[in-house]
Amino acid sequence: MTVVQIGDIFIGKGHKPVIFAGPCVVESRDLAMATAEFIKKTAEKHGLPVVYKSSYKKANRSSLDSFSSLGDEKSLAILQEVKTQFGLPIITDIHSEKEAAFAAQVADILQIPAFLCRQTELLVAAGETGKVVNIKKGQFLAPTEMKYAAEKVESTGNKRVLLCERGTTFGYGNLVVDMRGLEIMRNAGYPVVMDCTHSVQLPGTAGGKSGGQPEFIFAIARAAAAVGVDAFFMEVHPDPAKALSDATTQLEMSKFDNLLLQIKTISEAVRAIGAVE
Repeated sequence: MTVVQIGDIFIGKGHKPVIFAGPCVVESRDLAMATAEFIKKTAEKHGLPVVYKSSYKKANRSSLDSFSSLGDEKSLAILQEVKTQFGLPIITDIHSEKEAAFAAQVADILQIPAFLCRQTELLVAAGETGKVVNIKKGQFLAPTEMKYAAEKVESTGNKRVLLCERGTTFGYGNLVVDMRGLEIMRNAGYPVVMDCTHSVQLPGTAGGKSGGQPEFIFAIARAAAAVGVDAFFMEVHPDPAKALSDATTQLEMSKFDNLLLQIKTISEAVRAIGAVE
């Protein structure tokens, strides 16, 4: 398996699980700084490496009226401030070839949204930046198909690829997580990320927005830890009901500490018995 390095953080075989956490989208400087400080301190308490997650803009919105961004340059500047002040790597979404180079000025990991995971030009543009590329598995794809998305990035000479599970369409307005897919993607040779919060979405069920079942975030995270994934992605917000994006699926920040404890405990247990390398 490829081990992906970001500074002093290693993602992959033989290393501690890494936490990707933060609000869905950059809502304000104050929120970004407060959540970054809390997330860093909490992850350090558990001895887990952390990457700060927030999208500088959200292009894949259910409705035209949904919040997208404070403005590209303003949002990216806030992420740069988080990176500088707290020393945290940054992961953010991109949606077009043009955005790849722009976001790469700040981001350490460029994230490909699930709906765009087969977009060849986008994947190539992300690869050409030399940054780590986290490809979310499309809700419509089998895990066996994700190696082809990874190969598009690798065609640029960039081998720093992560594959991310975020649920599979199960009829209308529902997602399920097939834990077999985590092993399938990991066995293909790539570190695997479990998106614990988008996986509880109920797409399009809230009148032009996605609903969600955040009560299952912990169960999905625990199951993925038992499988032995390499990183955990979670959107975290102090008051999810007031979030400008993904209000029905973000993890309440007060629960973050307990979730990390459970992830760490299970991850260490499966590694200690040799169930996961």
